[in-house]
Amino acid sequence: MTAKEKQNRANIVAIAESFFGCKESDGSHKKIIDIYNADKPLARGYPMKYTDAWCACFVSVVSIRGGALAVMPKEVGCGKMIELYQKLGRWQENDAYVPAPGDVVFYDWNDGPNYAATDNTAAPDHVGIVVSVTGSTIKVIEGNMSNAVGYRSLAVNGRYIRGFGLPDFSAVTVKAPAGTATRPTEPPATSTGSNDTQGAGMPVVGDVVHFTGAAHYASANANSGPACKPGTAKVTQLALGAKHPVHLIAQSGGGSTVYGWVDLADIQGATSAGTAPAPKMRVGARVKYSGPLYRDSNGNGQGKAVNGTYTVKYHYPGRKCGVHIDGLGWVPESACSVVG
Repeated sequence: MTAKEKQNRANIVAIAESFFGCKESDGSHKKIIDIYNADKPLARGYPMKYTDAWCACFVSVVSIRGGALAVMPKEVGCGKMIELYQKLGRWQENDAYVPAPGDVVFYDWNDGPNYAATDNTAAPDHVGIVVSVTGSTIKVIEGNMSNAVGYRSLAVNGRYIRGFGLPDFSAVTVKAPAGTATRPTEPPATSTGSNDTQGAGMPVVGDVVHFTGAAHYASANANSGPACKPGTAKVTQLALGAKHPVHLIAQSGGGSTVYGWVDLADIQGATSAGTAPAPKMRVGARVKYSGPLYRDSNGNGQGKAVNGTYTVKYHYPGRKCGVHIDGLGWVPESACSVVG
């Protein structure tokens, strides 16, 4: 994969993540619908309503924002979107395919229990954009996930995968999302991971901090910089004595869009890089759970009670019982304690 393609994929993911948290409950999802409807011509001439299912619309809006429609076609129906990828010769039918960031994954919620050994060819129900692949775990960002833009983790060749659309990111230039700083080219004046050589209150490279500012900068001594959102971020470089001495990169799911140099006064609550972070809920996590099992992730069909430590096989954040343990059944995430 060329550097250009990698950057294009990263830009698509960044655009998608810029909508994280938009939801129906406060009407913030409406801007996604509005962006789609403003981009003419509309797919099949259909204007989206605020009450329509909007997962495919979200994927289309990400493509619109990135200027990638030539390779990431616009549609508001999952089935029709698959047809467009097939026409482009960029459809991947193999459910066991290992995707790359920016690929488009389609789901079928009626996938059978023999999913690992069979090819799902049914009608798709949902769609999202691959954020990353770590080992055998795929992280996806989706619109209309529990009526919001959110993340999902699933296993490679996992249940419910219908197939993949593969945009040819080598054939376009994807625009970087608005409000992000370019990767800095200025080396830090001093870069160290040792507390005893840094000024009072200076974080350590690797710290996870809460960024409270509203701007980031392309260099440590820049006079002006674009706006960004506050939230959780990671310290990646230091430049002692500079105007903006700390370089931050936003943490996924932390609400921030920072990617650049920032003021020390805009940083709070550092967590030392030497302290192991608490394990997070994910596919493959080990969890303690005591309580009843359920037939599906919506909490239907309460069954027998269990008590023990289990491995997470599927994880659907935001659902009533969004954690599937050891092939036994679905359980509420709120009742699980992640231990590894």
